[in-house]
Amino acid sequence: MKRFLAVTAVLLVALSAAAFQRASGRLLTGKVLDRQDSVLPNSVVYLSDSRTRAVKTYIVGPDGTYRFPALSQAVDYEVYAQYNGKKSDTKMVSQFDNRQQININLKIDTR
Repeated sequence: MKRFLAVTAVLLVALSAAAFQRASGRLLTGKVLDRQDSVLPNSVVYLSDSRTRAVKTYIVGPDGTYRFPALSQAVDYEVYAQYNGKKSDTKMVSQFDNRQQININLKIDTR
């Protein structure tokens, strides 16, 4: 009986952790850089939900980093950055990518 209770407790903890991880979503981070890998502060990063076409924006700080937390794992996203009228390539975050934390650096040709 004690063994059954111990196994049940372990399973409940594991299932709770998995459910929390799914509920909290995944995290997209990265940096906005020029072609020489220098950071581009005050760039604007755009994240577009492929289903609803809703767009979130993030203005990067002096270190050039951006962060989009709590993203749905059931949606594809497109991400790109702009700096002084110049735009990076658009990158995809696929719903089939099962990583909880995804890092994408966005490069802009500032010339």
